[in-house]
Parts: sequence; structure tokens; C-alpha cells
Amino acid sequence: MSEIQKKIEPAILYAIIAGCVISFVSFGFSASFSVFLRPMSADLGWGREIFSLSLAIQALMWGVTQPLAGAYADKHGSTQVLAFGAVFAAFGFALRGILLDETMFILTGFIVGIGTGACSFPVVIVALGKVVEAKQRSFILGLGTAAASAGMFAGAPIATTLIGTIGWGVAIFFVAASFLIILPLLFFVSRASEKPSPSREQLNTIQAIKTAFSDRSYTLLFFGFFVCGFHVQFIQTHLPAYITDEGLAPIIGAWSLALIGLFNIGGSFFSGWSGQIYSKPKLLSGIYASRAAVIALFIFTPLSETSVLVFSAAMGILWLSTVPLTTGLIAQTQGLKFLSTLAGLVFFSHQVGGFLGAWLGGRLYDLTGNYEAMWIAAILFGLAATIIHLPIREQPGKLAQAEIN
Repeated sequence: MSEIQKKIEPAILYAIIAGCVISFVSFGFSASFSVFLRPMSADLGWGREIFSLSLAIQALMWGVTQPLAGAYADKHGSTQVLAFGAVFAAFGFALRGILLDETMFILTGFIVGIGTGACSFPVVIVALGKVVEAKQRSFILGLGTAAASAGMFAGAPIATTLIGTIGWGVAIFFVAASFLIILPLLFFVSRASEKPSPSREQLNTIQAIKTAFSDRSYTLLFFGFFVCGFHVQFIQTHLPAYITDEGLAPIIGAWSLALIGLFNIGGSFFSGWSGQIYSKPKLLSGIYASRAAVIALFIFTPLSETSVLVFSAAMGILWLSTVPLTTGLIAQTQGLKFLSTLAGLVFFSHQVGGFLGAWLGGRLYDLTGNYEAMWIAAILFGLAATIIHLPIREQPGKLAQAEIN
């Protein structure tokens, strides 16, 4: 090991720790904000579509922001992107506690979505993935994803407890303030991050995107990740309300999200580790097939506290375990130079699916009074994603080969 490597190792370690804390904070309350749906809708006399549409727009704007934030990070580094996102997300959540007009509340989804898109864990894990060796990348991606899941585990019960003790109005400001914790942690991320150097190659971002989409593997990842977003955002937004609708206590709904976050810590670790040993496309197909089976068992068996907790634990293992594998495949097939941009585009597809999952769930509930059609759609999408990921290859594409050469 060279002297240079010895010198930078502590900086990379501190950056990984800081990055995990950022993932924890940025994903925790934003992923569990759905616990506010029922109390806010009831107190303000809203239909569920109002809250759902705001979260759907948030998910969509997260997706729109992700590739733009990634492109900026590829050129200038991730620190500025994360700082902007933290401040903007804090501002957007604070507005949600102030602007209680239906239209204005819906529009806050744009601000929160831009903020969370710029400081979300995908931006963090890609930054970490660039500073570690290729053989460590899958595990580090899993580690960062697990930290985000830990945030979700803590966020839901904390938010529910705050709502019960100080009311949802004040609790929202607590959520907003939490994003400011990210700012001092960026010092450690910036120390380890390499500033992108000017490239001698003439290939620009637009050309790189065109080249990536000419690769079937990247295109399949793009469309397959849509399904992950649909599953995650629908369940994340509507599961607590669904559980309460069926007569169980609200805290069960909060703990359902917490359990998803808790078990996904292990799921993300295992996924990241497995991706270093086994075929990533086959692992992804297995995850989506398992999601379809778990959802089917959940909706076709009688609902109880036990069934909710078992479902949450099983879904938790499968929840964000797709992320390290998908991101790892993008790096493996498309290289590192445009990784933030190309991973951002795939996350855009994820968030389009998330938009439909969140909004359509609320829309169909208001029309039919139940979530039955959404659960069936989630099963069918899971089966489709199982098939989509099987043909993906793990060999370097044109972009990755250009880096090697």
C-alpha cells in the first residue's frame, strides 16, 4: 500500500460515516411523512388525494432533480448539490406547516421534491461509490442504503410520537429542522471527494446519455426501476392509512414503516454483499418476484397485527435492496465518469413510478373507498419487473470500455 493510499484512507472512512448519517437524516422523515396523512386530512377536512398528490409531486420532482443534480455533481462534485438540497428540503417542509390551503399544500411537493432530490441518499451513495475500489463498491452502496433505511426505521415512530404529543403542526417544523443537520457533515464528504478533472475526451453528457440508452442493459434497468418506485411510494404513502382503515391502531401503521426500515438495513447489507458474489440481474429478478409473492400473501390473508408486522418485515428485506444492485450495475456497465447523471436518470424512472404509486393510490381510494386495485397492480408490476431484469448483462458497455481504454 502506498503512502498516498495510507493518507487518504482516514478521509474516506470519515466520508463514508458522514455519508451514512446524511442518508439517515435525508431519507428518514421524508420516507415516513405519510404518518401525517390521516391526522392532517382529518383535521383540515381534506380528501386523501390532496395529501397524496403533494407526496406524488414530491416523488416526481425528486426524480426530475436527480439527473440534474447528478450531472452537476459529475462536473463540480457532490458537496454543493447536497448543501443546496438540505436547505431547500428544510424550507419546503417548513412551508407544509404554514401553507394549509389545499392548493398551496399540493404545490409544496415541488419544493420538497427538489430539495430531497438534491440531498437524497442516491446522490450520497454514488459519491461514496466513486471514492472506493470497484471490489468494495457494491458493499458500500449497500451500506449507504442501509443507513437510509435506518432513518426510515427511526423516522416513523418518532414522527408519530411527536404528532401525538405536540401536534402535527409543530412536528412538521421538527422534520424541517432535521435537514439542517446535513450541512456540517458535508465537510467530511468534501475532503474525500475528488474534484472532477477536465477530460480530454470530446464525449459530453448528452452523448453519454444517448450511448447509455443504446445499451439494452441500461434501458432495462431504467424501466425496471419504475416498478421499484411504484411499490415503495404506494406502500410508504398509504400503508399506515390502510392499516388504520381496517381498524388497527395508528401506532401499528407507524411501526409498519419502522419495521420496513429496520429489516431493510439487513436487506441492503445482504444485497450489497451478494452483489459482489452473485449475478446482480438474477438477484434483482428474485427480489421483484419475492415482492409480488409477499404482497399477494398480505392482501389475500386476514389482516391482523401479526400479518402487518410479518408483511412489513418481509417487505423491509426487499425494500431498497434493489438500490445497491441497480446502482452497481450502472457503474459496472456504464463506468464512473457519468455515474451520477446516469444513476440519476434511472432514479427519475423510479420516481415516475413513485408518483403514480402515491397519487393513484389516493385517487382510487377517493373513488372506490379501498386500495384493492392498487394492490393488484403492485403484484402485476412485480411479475413484470422479474422478467425485465433477466436479460441484463454485466459486461462493460461502450461508456465503460471507453474509460478502460
